[in-house]
Formats: sequence, C-alpha cells, structure tokens
Amino acid sequence: MKNSSITNLKLTTLALAVSLGLSGCFLEGDKGSDGIDGIDGADGAQGPIGPEGQDGGQGEQGPSGDSAGKLTRIATVPDGAEVTGIFLTDEGDLFFNVQHPSNANTATTDINPMPINTGTVGVLSGVNFNRLPSTLIDSPVPASQQERETVVSAYGQYQVLGQTGDTFEGMLSEGLGHIYTLDKQSLILENDMPDFNGFVSTGEGEGYLFSNWEELPGGMSRMKVEKDAQGMWEVTEAMMIDFSSVWGTAANCFGSMTPWNTPLTSEEWVVDTNVNSTTDADWNDPNEIANNSRLGRMWAMTAPDAPNPYNYGYIAEVKEAISDTPQVVKHLAMGRYEHENATVMPDGKTVYLSQDDTGGVFFKFIADNAEDLSAGTLYGAKLEQDPGQNDPATTGFNVTWVEIASGDNATIRAWIDEYNGIGSDDYVEGASSYITMADVQAWANGDTTYPSEENGGGAVTAGDPMDDRVAFLESRAAAKMKGATAEWRKLEGISINHDRAKEAVEGVDLIEGELVTNAYLYMGIADIDNTMTDGEGDIQLSARVKDCGGVYRARLGENYNISRIEPVVMGSTYRSSLTGAERCDVDNLSQPDNVIVMNDGRILIGEDGFQENNTLWMYQPASN
Repeated sequence: MKNSSITNLKLTTLALAVSLGLSGCFLEGDKGSDGIDGIDGADGAQGPIGPEGQDGGQGEQGPSGDSAGKLTRIATVPDGAEVTGIFLTDEGDLFFNVQHPSNANTATTDINPMPINTGTVGVLSGVNFNRLPSTLIDSPVPASQQERETVVSAYGQYQVLGQTGDTFEGMLSEGLGHIYTLDKQSLILENDMPDFNGFVSTGEGEGYLFSNWEELPGGMSRMKVEKDAQGMWEVTEAMMIDFSSVWGTAANCFGSMTPWNTPLTSEEWVVDTNVNSTTDADWNDPNEIANNSRLGRMWAMTAPDAPNPYNYGYIAEVKEAISDTPQVVKHLAMGRYEHENATVMPDGKTVYLSQDDTGGVFFKFIADNAEDLSAGTLYGAKLEQDPGQNDPATTGFNVTWVEIASGDNATIRAWIDEYNGIGSDDYVEGASSYITMADVQAWANGDTTYPSEENGGGAVTAGDPMDDRVAFLESRAAAKMKGATAEWRKLEGISINHDRAKEAVEGVDLIEGELVTNAYLYMGIADIDNTMTDGEGDIQLSARVKDCGGVYRARLGENYNISRIEPVVMGSTYRSSLTGAERCDVDNLSQPDNVIVMNDGRILIGEDGFQENNTLWMYQPASN
C-alpha cells in the first residue's frame, strides 16, 4: 500500500500554544523635599489606579476581546495549489486537500516521502482541533523552496492519505480520482482536483472519508481510514463511487454532510454560461464538442449515446453511504445551476445553496418533509443594500425571499427525459434544441403555452402547455426574472455549525458552556467584482477589495430563516498596479473559497487566491 510506511512514523512534539501576558506598571511618585509639599497633595491621584486599568486590558489579547476579529495562519499549501475540502470531525480531526498543485514540486518530508505535485487528500495528524487554545501561533509564510513545495502547518503535521491515481496496492483498480466512461471501459480524465471532504465515523479513530473530484466529468472517492495511538492514519479500503445510475456527474465541487449523516456533493457543472442567457444553446454544437475539452469529455463519457445536459447541474445525495453499494440520488427539485454547495439546517428541511458564477443567485430550498430532499419549494434571495454605503467591509444587505416554484424529483425527471437523444446532428445555428430565454420569459409572464420556434422557443416545448420546468432546469434565469438578485460573483462555500445553530434557534443545549443565543451561516466570496461592482442592480459595492474577496455571515432566525447578510472579514485593498501575489496582502485573505464553523464559533477559511502558497486561515470573529 502506498501509504503503509507512513503509519509507522511518529509525530514530533509540537507546542500547542503561546501564552501572552501583560503586567501592569505601578508608578510611584518621587518623594521630594519639604519645599514641594504642594506636590504631595497630588498623591491622591497617584499612579496605581490608572496603570492598573491597563492591566485589565490583558483580556483584550484573547480572541474574544479583539474588536476587529483575528486571522491566524494555520497552514499553507504547496506552489500552484488551493486549499479545498476543509472538514472537522467530532473528534477534532481536520481533513483538507491540496487541489491542482504544480507538477514541478519535488520536495518531500519525513512524514510524506512522496512530493505533493498532483491532487492530494490529507489530514493534519497528531492534533485535536477541537481542543486548540484561544491564543494561537501563526504558521510562517513559506520562505525556502522546501516550505513552498510542501504543506507547512502551525499545528499537527500534514499526512498524505491519497493522491490522484493511487491504487492502494490494488484495492482501487481504477485509480483515485480517475474518471471513466459510464461502461468503465475507457479512462477519460486523471482528475487532480480533489475538493469537498465529508466523514462518517464508524467508531473512535475510524470512519469513511468521502472526497469530491472537481472536473468535467467529476466523481467522488470513499476511503476507509483508521488512526493509531500516535494519531497517524492508514487507508484500509478505497473505492470510487459509481455514478453511472445517474448518467455520471459533473465538476463535483464543495459539499456538506446532512444532519442524517449522508454526503451531499455539488455539481458545479459549468460548460458555457451567462447571466443573461440559458446555459445549453451550444451543448450539441459540433464545433463546441470538438474544441471545448470539458464539453468533449462529457460527450465521450456517455458515448455512443448523446448526453442530455439536463442530467447535470444538481445536488446529489449519497445514500447507504458506507454500504458496499452506495446509492446516488440527484435532487432535481433543488434546482439546476453551478452548485458550490448546499447546507442543510438542523430542522432537516431548510437548505441554503450557493451558485459559484458571475451573476449568481443565493438560493433557499424548503423540503416538504424532514430528511427528504426529493420534493419542496425553491426560493431566490432578493437583496436590499444598506443606503449610503458601498465599501465591502461595512456594507450589508437586507434579505427577502422570492418564491420560484415547488416541485419533486419524479415530475422533473419526466421533463428531463424529453430531451434524451438530441445529438449533434440536431444542432441548428441560431436556434436551440433546449430551453431558451424566450421560454423562461413566457413562464415568468404567466403565459399558458411555450413560444413557438419562430418566436424564439426551444424545439422540444414549442407550442406546448406551460409547466414549471424552467424553474428547475434553468433556475438562475427563472429566479432573476421572478425578481431575485442575480449579481453574486463567485459565491463559494456556505457553512453552519450544526450544534451552535440548533442551540440558537431551538434552544437545545448541545455545546458545553454558555447557551449559544446567536448562530450564523457563513459565506465565502472569492471575488467582489464584476456584477457586484458594476454600479447596477441590487449590489453596488466599490471595487476596493475586488479580487481579494471576503467572508459574509447571516444570522439564523426563527425557523432558520435569514433576513440579513453582513460582512465579517475582507481581504486587503486590491492593488491593481501590482502583479502576482502582491495584489492581495499575504497577511490577509486572498480569494476565500470554503469555510467551516467550529464548535467554539471560530471559522476555518481555505484560500484559492493569488498567493504563491495559499493559506488555511482560522478566524476568530469579534463576537460569536
């Protein structure tokens, strides 16, 4: 097994905290001669009281006292890579991935005898992240070539669990992250883009680790992992989840674990998309198939059959996740668009979903029944920006929810099947075999029939009675026409802490200590530019932060509703006159991607930015 030798290595001892203290200074007045008795009268205002007040300021050195919050660099990843797949288990194990590192990296470490020069899934071994102190040390900004080509961390040591192509001594014949045709006969892609991690525990120090592989086509791996007494891990089983029953999958990006402990994987399926158009006009264009490598691979995956574009772009749930044959269900009722991830609230019904695109929508889905995502109602967020404000660091938004439509997987599946069998020979320049903007507009207008092809309608539905298919198959366009705000730019990971949320909303005491009364959903925004800074529509921010990005949060109210979104921490001022990593300050955020909320209210943030070595940050909010 590739990683078997790793498990015999022992961790070096690490310091887990640096204690900071301030001592007060007691000023004692000079005892002068008898001639200055008048000054003795000032002894009543003597120094001890004033300076002792400064001593009280010692508490401000702790995370909670910092009025602006505090960023701590937990780790950096190798050249060329972004931080993905942050996942913290109940036992305090922190998994994260190194996505698309430079293939020129050659450095190794004692714990990892292989270079990190391809997609890598790993863990910070030997440390319990649920027991970190309140005062933290920073991992250094990499200086040497060795540091730039490896994972450098302030706590624990990064242990590689698996890399693109690993077979684990024959346990995984297909190779980790390798994507095949639906019939398993031909390798399409050696995917080096591991993203989301989710973990299902099967006992103390063991469980199944699920990892997304983000490309077109995409996939998900499952590794059984076990930890020894020194905190080192071993992979004992490995498989790639079979998505052939749902016609494969596309660009599996971030994800989450449901409250009932099943993984949700998100299809960020982008081939060609625009905020002012539907997404599939060129899907069967022979020139696009030949010249767009991603689209070409999607066609190759299903060959000789033509792929149906409406089979992709959803949240998929992996049921019976730790059985020999996991079952995959795509939840069509949650809408079709470039999903970054979906986060289910503790009620098992309310789901918030992010669209990672230019001109994206922040969605909400409310299921008809708890722990069943197959049917429900889809909503889009309508934003109202704070008046007189445009700086990203201080400007928030009030939120109302626009109902788009209600639906269920079975009904939507029947609509999707109407588009089966459309091949490249059906392509007509200037027309579309699929849903068009004219179709969406007719639906939004309340028309009783779809427009004809002569009036811009799609060939499949031309002249047919109107239905709600556009709401679920072209959800962004439908939401925009219903009045939702379609102006987010790279709305990335969204996250809650389940126990904190349940305490705050339902009053259930789950976390040791004081009862949590306010809990938040956190949202990473990689770029605050383009449709967020164009001076039009509902979002009209300045371009000061621009591509450095930032993190927002929304307080969870009654029934887990969100009515307000506010900035929490932003990247530094974007310096457009500079190039490379200098555009965003290395000691501040640079294009935050995924976020995770810890039990104590601190958040972990993974970067996908300009830095030579992107950072895994921990942020202590000014208030939790």
